[in-house]
Amino acid sequence: MSKPIHLLTHPHHLAMRFFGSLSSKPPEPDEEAWALTQLLPGEQQLWHRMSNQDRRHSATVARRFVAARPEATRAEIAGALLHDVGKIQCGLGTWGRVAASIVGGRTERFRCYQDHERIGSELAEAAGSDAATVDLIAERGPAFETLHACDHA
Repeated sequence: MSKPIHLLTHPHHLAMRFFGSLSSKPPEPDEEAWALTQLLPGEQQLWHRMSNQDRRHSATVARRFVAARPEATRAEIAGALLHDVGKIQCGLGTWGRVAASIVGGRTERFRCYQDHERIGSELAEAAGSDAATVDLIAERGPAFETLHACDHA
C-alpha cells in the first residue's frame, strides 16, 4: 500500500526539493568533507552512491538537524545524512520522483520510491551502521521528529 500523498501538506518542501534537484552540481567541498567525517566507511560508500542532488539535500538537512539537536550523536547525524539513501535503489530521476509523489506506488519503481525509508534502513544496516542510524533512516527513534522537521523546513 502506498503512503498518502503530501502535496498539499508540504508544498513548500516539495517545491524547494524540485528546484534544488534541477542542478546536478555536487555538494560544496566543505560540506562533503564534513559529511564524510560523520559517516562510517560503509556509510560513506552509500553516501557516494546517492545523486549529487540528494547529497546536497542530505547535507543541508543534517546541518539543520545538528542546529536543532546540538546533543546529536555521530550515529544520529549519519542517519540525517542518509535519510534518503533508499532512493538509490529506485532508479528514478527528478521527473520520475515527481510522478511517484503524485500518483503513488503504481509501478515497481514508484513503490520502491514510496518505501525508500525501509530500503535505506536495510542498506545502512548491511553497511554496518549503528542501530540509532538505522532507526532514524527507518523513521524511528527519539531523534526522528527533529529530523522530520528539518527535512521539511
